[in-house]
Amino acid sequence: MSKSFSRSTVKAAATAHVPAAQEAFRDNDSLLVMLETSLHGLDEENITERLDRDGANEVSHEKPPHWSVQLLRTLKNPFILVLLILAGVELFTSPDDPSGPIIIGMMVAISVVLSFTQEYRSSRAAEKLKAMVRNTATVTRRASDGHSERIEVPVGELVVGDIVHLAAGDMVPADLRLLTAKDLFISQAILTGESLPVEKAAPAQVHTAVGGAQQDSPLDLPTIGYMGTNVVSGTATAVVVATGPRSYLGSLAHSMTGQQVQTSFDLGVRSVSWLLIRFMLVMVPVVLGIQWYKQGFLNALTFALSVAVGLTPEMLPLIVTANLAKGAIAMSKRKVVVKRLNAIQNFGAMDVLCTDKTGTLTLDKIVLERHLDLDGEDSEDALEYGYLNSHFQTGLKNLMDKAVLSHRDLEPIVARYRVVDEIPFDFQRRRMSVVLAHGGDGQHLLVCKGAVEEMLSICSTERRDDQIIPMTDARRQEIKAMTHHLNEDGLRVLVVAIKQEEPHNRAYGVADEAGLTAVGCLAFLDPPKDTAATAIAALHHHGVEVKVITGDNEAVTRKICREVGLDVAHSAQGRDVEPLDDDALDELVRRTTVFAKMSPLQKARVVTSLRRQGHTVGFLGDGINDAPALREADVGISVDTATDIAKESADIILLEKNLMVLEEGVLEGRVTFGNIIKYIKMTASSNFGNVLSMMVASVFLPFVPLLPLQILVLNLLYDISQLSIPFDRMDEEYLRKPRKWDASDIGRFMFWIGPTSSIFDMTTFALLWYVFGANGPAHQDLFQSGWFIESLLTQTLVVHMIRTRKIPFLQSVAAAPVLGLTTAIIAIGMVIPFTAIGAKLGMVHLPDDYFGWLAVTVVAYCALTQLVKVIYIRRFERWL
Repeated sequence: MSKSFSRSTVKAAATAHVPAAQEAFRDNDSLLVMLETSLHGLDEENITERLDRDGANEVSHEKPPHWSVQLLRTLKNPFILVLLILAGVELFTSPDDPSGPIIIGMMVAISVVLSFTQEYRSSRAAEKLKAMVRNTATVTRRASDGHSERIEVPVGELVVGDIVHLAAGDMVPADLRLLTAKDLFISQAILTGESLPVEKAAPAQVHTAVGGAQQDSPLDLPTIGYMGTNVVSGTATAVVVATGPRSYLGSLAHSMTGQQVQTSFDLGVRSVSWLLIRFMLVMVPVVLGIQWYKQGFLNALTFALSVAVGLTPEMLPLIVTANLAKGAIAMSKRKVVVKRLNAIQNFGAMDVLCTDKTGTLTLDKIVLERHLDLDGEDSEDALEYGYLNSHFQTGLKNLMDKAVLSHRDLEPIVARYRVVDEIPFDFQRRRMSVVLAHGGDGQHLLVCKGAVEEMLSICSTERRDDQIIPMTDARRQEIKAMTHHLNEDGLRVLVVAIKQEEPHNRAYGVADEAGLTAVGCLAFLDPPKDTAATAIAALHHHGVEVKVITGDNEAVTRKICREVGLDVAHSAQGRDVEPLDDDALDELVRRTTVFAKMSPLQKARVVTSLRRQGHTVGFLGDGINDAPALREADVGISVDTATDIAKESADIILLEKNLMVLEEGVLEGRVTFGNIIKYIKMTASSNFGNVLSMMVASVFLPFVPLLPLQILVLNLLYDISQLSIPFDRMDEEYLRKPRKWDASDIGRFMFWIGPTSSIFDMTTFALLWYVFGANGPAHQDLFQSGWFIESLLTQTLVVHMIRTRKIPFLQSVAAAPVLGLTTAIIAIGMVIPFTAIGAKLGMVHLPDDYFGWLAVTVVAYCALTQLVKVIYIRRFERWL
């Protein structure tokens, strides 16, 4: 499934039956009664009963089909159909000799079994990898002793009637009807494509919060949260009204299942297939016409079909799948989980990595280093109020909150207060507030903490020497200068402010964050990782440029980046990016390494700019604010500990937030892509050379150069020799650069390397004709036996010639599986003419001195191919 649905799909689904929409404005009490639940949650018996009735909370997706369906799909391969047609023609033309159809049947069986086995194992492996990444939901449920408790459960185990709690960063786990909500904004981009979040509220708040109940579409309903959307800010409590296929997303997913987006890799493989098919459509009729003139239509048709099979890379789907699956499994051992197999190619092609700072460049273990007043002196007040704010907030607690809460000695202070309300964090305000009531006088105390500039803009006074004095613009500049010095020391700074309020019953909102009194600052340290500089150097060595895009302070980010070896000569902030048009942004992005204080949409704009300039962009992020950029990147990368929306938006999940892990994954992606390119170039050039030789031989020989069955067996043996390619290694030089798909290079490569083998086919023809006397129909079996062996040897050796740009066997040696299998195939090919199978195929024993000539031919072939390789590399500056 794609990362978002098209407008037409959503519009069509909007007219469908949406269970959640019918409960949009029912009052809470009657809704809970109708769903047979309560605010205390469901018990185990209710949950089991509803899971049995409704099934797991999962939408339709591309699950592996039953093995029988996979087997039938394998049989539908057009190349298999060609073989079966050929078997039918053989049976029709030679009804008394079933050996031909039997051998073709063996070929079909081997091809089908190998393809089916690999596809089956690959699909199961992919599912196991996906299962390593699971999203959870926070619910209230009744325990066995009757008490209610908040627990985390897998999203798939939610049932209708579950009471769900939402906070910033959560994925909406099912279709929900809101019961209570506080400043709740939800992004519905996955359903609508609209980047701006929409406000949601409980029914009682609808008319005042979001403008009434008249809505044109189910997606406009202000009281419904739809499965798959994500919470941008705010908190809510809701009840599940629809799960799985009955959810709105479920109805969309059912109609979209099977409609896969074609990646550049998919399109590239398809372009190669069509290139060979077009070539086959030209070559085969020529061969058919020549042979029809010489030996009649049926024999000519049989031979032409065999030539067609010889030109077709029937193992291409198998080799591609095997490479991707092996790559995914190898990457999982390096703590990299691939959610979408085809993302491996983009991973290897990545030449720019955009990453957040926290946890990738730094240890992700933030400690509260200092708590200060506004003059930079130690202050207990700043710590106490900061602790109250972090303790009472119900939203997503970040690492700085956890660092503050590590001061357990402040717990007694918490007992004096109770929470009244909360104004959740969002990425526009960059602050959050809690409203507390003091146990003694009942006065309301608003405690707010957030980024320096955003906090100073809402403070009209400051606490200084236990006095409240007005805050002037000059004083604001002094405080900014003080915090900037802290930033330059690598400390991240938050300002803490308070405001006394008379008790009232109305809900607090963003408008109440005004006229605050600044109390002090909290300074946090997140030191760089020891491995960060090494990892960045390794990525640069392998052609990946690293750019840091963070919402953090510029001075802090520059210091960390400088310590890990990044060029910080050019940096920019979100305010620099915001007013630029696309051309100006492209110029800024081209020269800038560090982007600080960036909003989610600004991060996405930078990624889009890089892609517009022809880069393959990876984005590594784990927060709510990273989701737009993750979706925009060629390859979205997140971590297992990320927010739900970040994991859902990513193509690849790191089980360890470490750039060294990422660098290893990039190399594995390049190995996988390189091995696929090897197969395609080997097969295209080798098959082209063989068919070219056959076409030339058909013109001059009074008999066919190879019998149809011999062509098929030759092709099968060659295909088997290439099954080990997924296990091959790549040269270090190849791994140093990002590798992109270039379909235009395939045809050029085929026309250069293919005729090289044809030259030695011609010398073998001359050798057999003039030296060994195979110059008439009476001796065609000797001719065919000799060329069969020579063709198989040169085709199989080309595996070693093409797999590296170096001199094979001397400067670069293939992996053991490749060496073993190609050696075995060569041995089998040379023995076949001396066996009963060879006799069935129409072959005869070859003279001993033929093998001396064969050795000379093979050595000369390898030498010429190496020479052509050197010329090709010098002219086109590439090989694989």
